[in-house]
Amino acid sequence: MKIRRILATAVAAAVTTPVVFLSAAPAFADTKPSSAPSQKPATHEDDPEDDMPSLEELKAAVAEAQKAYDEAVADVAKARADIEALEKADHPLKAAADAAKKAADAAAVAKTAADEALAKAEQAVKDLPVDATEEQKTAAAAAVTAAKTAADEAAAAKTAADTKAKEASKALADANVAAFKVLGLAQKVEKAAKEKLDEAKEELAFYEEIGEECTEGSDLKVALSGPKTVTAGEPAIFSLRVTNTSDRTLDLVNAFANAVRLPADGDEIDEDTDFEKFVLPLEWSSPDVLEWTSITEKYDTIEVGKLAKGATYDVKLRLTVDAKAAAGKGEIFGFGEYENNDGSCGIGEDYADVTFSILAAKGDKPQPKPSETTPTPAPSATTGGNTNTTQQGGSSHTPVNGSLAATGANNTLPLGLAAAGAVALGAGALVVARRRKAGANA
Repeated sequence: MKIRRILATAVAAAVTTPVVFLSAAPAFADTKPSSAPSQKPATHEDDPEDDMPSLEELKAAVAEAQKAYDEAVADVAKARADIEALEKADHPLKAAADAAKKAADAAAVAKTAADEALAKAEQAVKDLPVDATEEQKTAAAAAVTAAKTAADEAAAAKTAADTKAKEASKALADANVAAFKVLGLAQKVEKAAKEKLDEAKEELAFYEEIGEECTEGSDLKVALSGPKTVTAGEPAIFSLRVTNTSDRTLDLVNAFANAVRLPADGDEIDEDTDFEKFVLPLEWSSPDVLEWTSITEKYDTIEVGKLAKGATYDVKLRLTVDAKAAAGKGEIFGFGEYENNDGSCGIGEDYADVTFSILAAKGDKPQPKPSETTPTPAPSATTGGNTNTTQQGGSSHTPVNGSLAATGANNTLPLGLAAAGAVALGAGALVVARRRKAGANA
């Protein structure tokens, strides 16, 4: 199901595709394509939203998963009950085993008594006096014969009772082993069913969450500026500025930023492409968070907090390209969203981006700091309360909609794949997808 991946892929395409991957296509046009609502994607382009389940389907999936889990729980309980039943005296196997053991114990006592009687009869023969009559000798011999017969019969009875007791005990033990195997399997099924149920509930909760009517508009602006060249192995500093252009205070503002290396000429982009290899490591710091904080899929939010009407907030972004990286092109982009205490929320309809050239490292020769060769424009203020600052450099874009043909990009870079690349950038793309999807339904 993975609705988060599907939704991010489907909707983030409109946000990130023009900036991230389409700009690498040879024929990409700088101008926006004309709106074409009726335009259908080419046959080779899949629309991920076609695979996105509906609310009813998600609820049905939760109900089905709940039913399977409940059945698994019941099976585990029954397996436990079966094990406990095997320990009760009235269980057929337990009763048979107990009776067989009792019979075997009795047979053992009888054999012992018979053996003692035989020994006594044999001793009586030895104790006959020298002058014993033939009649006495005959009677003693007959007593030994009778005692030996009884001892043999008792031994045979004991052997039979022992065999029966062993078989009954084995049957009970086998039943216990089987019952515990059933319990183990039932517990595995229960665990798998619980995971499926949790996943189904999570997907439903996420779907319901993105159903919030968030506004997409110009209440929040994001601007980027930074160097036009970045040397591999050396940190480069970019600046991101968030501005509240609404007519009210925004209670909770977050910004997001990602950086990617653009595909080089000749790079083949297909369904097997590992888009994570294009992601460039990025860190941020601000007047409130002084330490450099890595932007990852788990920690993707740049914390701005409350932002007054007309106020700006400045964030530093530190980009470091791997020292072994070859020369090429890269791009960094950012966007913002907000939520208010009254439940309203929104996302800036525009995003900002800066393209730059990646210069290969020059061996061990000392390299000047990026700030010395390509100084970053310093923001005029570094706090969220300054309302008199001007917009920073960089560029801001309205998301491009339509197919690749409309942008002029070549067919080696399908729209869906470019969107998949956006997903690899981390949860930030997901936030855009979530808010834009919600805004579209508002």
